Amino acid sequence: MINTSNTVTSQTVGVAMSGGVDSTVAAAMLLEQGYAVHGFFMKLPLPGVNEQIRKVQEVADRLLIPLYFVDMEKEFTARVINYFCHEYRQGRTPNPCVVCNQAIKFGLLTKAMRTQGIDRTASGHYVGIAQIAQHRETPLLQRGKDLKKDQSYFLCRLSSQQLQQSLFPLAGYLKKEILLQAKDLGFTHFEGDESQDVCFLAPKNKQDKQDLASFLGQQGILGMKGEIVTQDGQVMGTHEGIWKYTVGQRRGLGLPDATPWYVIGLHADRNQVIIGKNDALFRRELTLSDMQWQLELPIPWQGKVQLRSCHQAAAAEVRPTENGNWRVCFQAPQRAVTPGQFAVLYQDDLVVGSGVIVR
Repeated sequence: MINTSNTVTSQTVGVAMSGGVDSTVAAAMLLEQGYAVHGFFMKLPLPGVNEQIRKVQEVADRLLIPLYFVDMEKEFTARVINYFCHEYRQGRTPNPCVVCNQAIKFGLLTKAMRTQGIDRTASGHYVGIAQIAQHRETPLLQRGKDLKKDQSYFLCRLSSQQLQQSLFPLAGYLKKEILLQAKDLGFTHFEGDESQDVCFLAPKNKQDKQDLASFLGQQGILGMKGEIVTQDGQVMGTHEGIWKYTVGQRRGLGLPDATPWYVIGLHADRNQVIIGKNDALFRRELTLSDMQWQLELPIPWQGKVQLRSCHQAAAAEVRPTENGNWRVCFQAPQRAVTPGQFAVLYQDDLVVGSGVIVR
């Protein structure tokens, strides 16, 4: 529910604001461009949300823009947290940020903006919007200028309609340039202030990693002892829950050997962690489900495919299979292909499709 009595003028843009540097500078840029800017903060079931509210209100006050608070705790739990837990139960590694961006931030939040008469949605993501020459009517997501901060992977499921209604002011900037602009605006507290990958996983302190085990335990996913086995079925040890592991993982196995063991697969039905040596992590082919093309392209399609946010997109061919899935064939084998993650298809630096890795 939105708590505000402010009226909205013409040429309005709603900025998804967190109180961080990127959304702050994005809002300031849009003000300079002449938009009537309104800040929107999503109230989610997150650790430290009251401190976030304080920060975002301070930013809005200094920018002299109205701020709307949108309560999305129930929707976020139903669409993102429940998905996150379900995928771990099935032995897959989820990507909640991709789901949240599509369903919540550029879905329900945008809908809430429209009810207030807001014309466009904006955010502080490092991405742009462009078109392919022969498809000028179809907006496509484009990698941001700062390739180290590029977030096109996380926005890969946005539809053409969602992109048509969106603005990304930071597309042509480097992160260091945004930090300098923040200082010019009088905001000096942002240096080193980066958001964590999964916002609802609370670390014990700033030095710790995200506490996945505690979070899943709170959601009712408790440890269940099972076997750690090789590809040929040899039992090498035991584990306390397959959700503690992901493909490519080395640490936490407790299996000393002349060469390291790695997780190469998870078998949810048997409650088994499958291990192998480094060579076993490489795959030339994979299968995608839930394929989403951004526009019609020649099939089989050839371009580059990115398998996770930190993966270097690699040359591949994509073609349909008999059962509605899609087969990706890489020119060179790729390491640690992980079921549950999204594979994003790029034509040059434009997102043209995406699917979910199933095997």
